[in-house]
Amino acid sequence: MPDFLLNALLAGLALALVAGPLGSFVVWRRMAYFGDTLAHAALLGLALGLLLEISPTLAVTFGCLLLAVLLVRLQQRQALASDTLLGILAPTTLALGLVVLSFMRDVRIDLMGYLFGDLLAVSSSDLLWIVGGSALVLLALVALWRPLLAITVHEELARVEGLPVAALRLALMLLIAVVIAVAMKIVGVLLITSLLIIPAAAAQRHARTPEQMAIGASLLGLLAVCAGLALSWFEDTPAGPSIVVCAASGFALSLALPRRSR
Repeated sequence: MPDFLLNALLAGLALALVAGPLGSFVVWRRMAYFGDTLAHAALLGLALGLLLEISPTLAVTFGCLLLAVLLVRLQQRQALASDTLLGILAPTTLALGLVVLSFMRDVRIDLMGYLFGDLLAVSSSDLLWIVGGSALVLLALVALWRPLLAITVHEELARVEGLPVAALRLALMLLIAVVIAVAMKIVGVLLITSLLIIPAAAAQRHARTPEQMAIGASLLGLLAVCAGLALSWFEDTPAGPSIVVCAASGFALSLALPRRSR
């Protein structure tokens, strides 16, 4: 197997493994639009990183984390409904990132790669960052699984039981931000949340417990990555969109199968 294809496979598998359980929380808590907003902010982080001449990877991560904290603070003030606030920030951050990039005429980047992913261009250093970031998020999810599940089921009851609801909610948003920053290289800004949501939504129909759903989502994500890379290799299709198409095909198949009783 060529090195670039091996790097792409390992990066995609690492991301799919952590996207399963994290995407389950995104589906349970109906945070899909939040993920889209963070994904759009990733492009703004990239533009600012190029402008300030710092590592684009660090700039994207910092930008996503900063916006996640900002969203939490703005939601706590409740000046606007959450969906309205996200509807304002998502196109604003994406447009601002594109405007900043347009001013840097001496900097040439593959904008389509950042928008729709460029998995086959993952380098060894990118692979280390993707695997390391995914492993840290997965370890954090394992450690916080029960508390996060408790606030997802019933926040008020979790608060009465003494759980730090606000801190746990912020921790979940920060974990999503890290995964989105990691995933931008793989599936792109416009397709990131699909890898979080589609496998989890497919697994939800046939899982009886939260753990089954998380594991099933990871397995479906792994299959989508393998199938998408195979499609890209043999048919010369873009890797990121091919993975999303395969994940969507898995979801369509899950709709055709009889639903398990819960």
